[in-house]
Amino acid sequence: MKNILVALILLLTISGWAQKQQNVLFIAIDDLKPMLGCYGDETIKTPAIDKLAKSGVIFTNAHCQQAICGPSRASLMTGMRPDYTRVWDLRTRMRDVNPDILSIPQHFKNNGYTTVAIGKIYDYRCVDKQSDAPSWSIPYKESATYIYPEKYGPPGLSYYASEENQKEVRKYTEEAISKGETNVHAYVAARFKPSVECADVEDDAYQDGQITNNAIKYMKQMAKDEKPFFLAVGFKRPHLPFTAPKKYWDLYQREDIELAKYQEPVKNGTELAYHRSGELKSYTDIPALASFTDIFSDNLPEWKQKELIHGYKACVSHVDAQIGKLLQELKKNGLDKNTVIVLWGDHGWHLGDHSMWCKHSNFEQATRVPLIFSVPGGASGLNVHPVEFIDIFPTLCEATGIEIPEILQGESLMPTMKKAEVRVKDYAVSQYNRGSIEGYSIRTDQYRITLWLKDDYRSFSSFDEDKIEAGELYDYKVDPLETENFFHSPKYKSVKAKLLKHFADFAKKQNNQLKDRKLKQG
Repeated sequence: MKNILVALILLLTISGWAQKQQNVLFIAIDDLKPMLGCYGDETIKTPAIDKLAKSGVIFTNAHCQQAICGPSRASLMTGMRPDYTRVWDLRTRMRDVNPDILSIPQHFKNNGYTTVAIGKIYDYRCVDKQSDAPSWSIPYKESATYIYPEKYGPPGLSYYASEENQKEVRKYTEEAISKGETNVHAYVAARFKPSVECADVEDDAYQDGQITNNAIKYMKQMAKDEKPFFLAVGFKRPHLPFTAPKKYWDLYQREDIELAKYQEPVKNGTELAYHRSGELKSYTDIPALASFTDIFSDNLPEWKQKELIHGYKACVSHVDAQIGKLLQELKKNGLDKNTVIVLWGDHGWHLGDHSMWCKHSNFEQATRVPLIFSVPGGASGLNVHPVEFIDIFPTLCEATGIEIPEILQGESLMPTMKKAEVRVKDYAVSQYNRGSIEGYSIRTDQYRITLWLKDDYRSFSSFDEDKIEAGELYDYKVDPLETENFFHSPKYKSVKAKLLKHFADFAKKQNNQLKDRKLKQG
């Protein structure tokens, strides 16, 4: 009888969510991998995110659709895969190729919400100058309008707050202007753009501190309004360069920093799986240390690897502190009992594993992401089953009681808000291309299969195994570091067959959706 009563109370609580018009706090963190205390990392200091995680569901097997900022965010924000959004790179604007596509905040705005964004929600290269104007009730606030403490001023190149580094930026800026350079930023960045900075400054000397201050202003303003709000807050770090106040660097000792355990090539692997850390090489202190021409023999020296990992952790802790301020303000304004919170990082990040840095791959370190949902009255705990970023859109709709658009490709995760450990789907799908060859990656509870397809993936032709240029199969139960590819192993013949069936089913379903869209567009 007691169990029935508890279940009834929970059911009534959940069914009441729609009636209360929940607010949404939508927290995006650039380049954040699941290096968090709540994900079992005992070396990182993230008390605010860990506290949030205790009130919600932690998805430990969540994956992005494509491990690069623009495509990942365009996919997440529309609930559609990259092959549907047609944003596979950092040059394509989402609405240039999909003018009528519906975004999460746009849908909430259409349903009576005040929607506002501060910081990085979309990648600026993949939307208009207003960070997708149709998404927001209140015009997007440009970073150029942030008001920095007078003793620091705006950070140089938007990144650097130390007096020494700002002096260097000014020197090259004056040089560029005197030479009549048309792109001053590019001129300076080509000559001075260090990969790290440890500056003895306050939090709001950097953009993430300013983003927090402005988000709190919006929160206070909207707390007085009768309309529900959708507040999107996008933090810039731990994206490179790793710049953070000294107090966050001081949380870690350089000698205690551990390097990636496996920095070798995958046994029986494929060259298509790797990249040469081009993003990192764009920082001016890197080329003198490593060219990455052969990533396994020309990697960074250990001291620099440790410095980068140290910097990444400092940035994570800096962002965590800003999130702590946000959550404190939410509670202070009496909004914590009526606000759905979702926190996510747009993709993972290689920190030297497989001798790679940054994202841009289909390995676990690039596709696996932090995803935390906290729903008032909902369950808390761990969910170990595969979920995807495209699941966020329908989940937010169901959590707040607004209609779920039929076209969405994801599944609502709301069953996990009733029972955290429940399975919603059997696999997640990520993708990354190497030229005209597209790598599609299926991740289940235990396995990953990645198929590199030689047919032009933009043609959306039907899948057959003859199109496989190369394949990868990993078993995370026996090989969590992806040291060996079992794609051609007789031992994994039946596993491979099942995973290939998953991919064939996925490809058929997606191709049907793409054909339907083409017919509707005429």
